[in-house]
Amino acid sequence: MEAKEVVGALGALAHEHRLAVYRLLVAAGPDGLPAGGIAERLGMAPSSMAFHLQTLLHAGLVSQRRVSRQVFYAMVPEAVNGLVAYLTENCCGGTVACAPVCQPAAMAPRRGGSTSAA
Repeated sequence: MEAKEVVGALGALAHEHRLAVYRLLVAAGPDGLPAGGIAERLGMAPSSMAFHLQTLLHAGLVSQRRVSRQVFYAMVPEAVNGLVAYLTENCCGGTVACAPVCQPAAMAPRRGGSTSAA
């Protein structure tokens, strides 16, 4: 990922509703969810949801596909993996001293001491 793409992705995620949408799509997995279902689950108006989904789509964080009359959105794993890789590329100068800090969330211990995956 290039710096400009990273800034766009971080900018898209830097909003409470878009972050909630993205986290919901991550939980939904590769099949994604229909736009109406996302709006309903998050208690948002469909017009607001369309705006937020388009922002995430434009940033390359989600994909969309049409199934009959519904539009499904799904997270793009390569985008978030690229974002995390960019942010942690030179973690601690490559030393092992802070290696656990740079582990993906599923592998790193959670704040409460639990090590279970999200």
